[in-house]
Amino acid sequence: MSTGTIVLLVILAVLAAALVALYFYGKKLQKKQEEQNAAVEASKQPVTMLIIDKKRLPIKQAGLPDAVYESTPRYLRRSRLPIVKAKVGPKVMNLVADEKIFDQIPVKQQVKAMVSGIYIVEVRGAHGQVLKAEPKKKGWLGRTMDKIREKGGAAPVKRK
Repeated sequence: MSTGTIVLLVILAVLAAALVALYFYGKKLQKKQEEQNAAVEASKQPVTMLIIDKKRLPIKQAGLPDAVYESTPRYLRRSRLPIVKAKVGPKVMNLVADEKIFDQIPVKQQVKAMVSGIYIVEVRGAHGQVLKAEPKKKGWLGRTMDKIREKGGAAPVKRK
């Protein structure tokens, strides 16, 4: 066998081993996530709240308890969380929203939410109506592309 074939076989063996390791690691993480979701579902409670503000903030600036920051892994401490500032009863609290429902949460409105600790799992309107996601603002590129589409296509590019 030539040196090139041996190198290729070694690389393929390493890739196969890496894929197998990732498969089992992924299954382990999936099982862990399912257990966490089951715990959240078991402890969620309905709460009526007035949404004051919502933002994506780093954990340090979110105004969450120090225990939340300390229990967060180091590699996630700079990530931004969907934070909702809400008035629950007489108290104003900072809560973490689920990423899936963050866009549906209306600002300056009263909602009924399912809350598990400081985590908002589900949101409905004050009278039970289902909330719809707010349309996202388009950036400069998106608006420009819409204008181009309205005119019927892009102009041909002149090349030298």
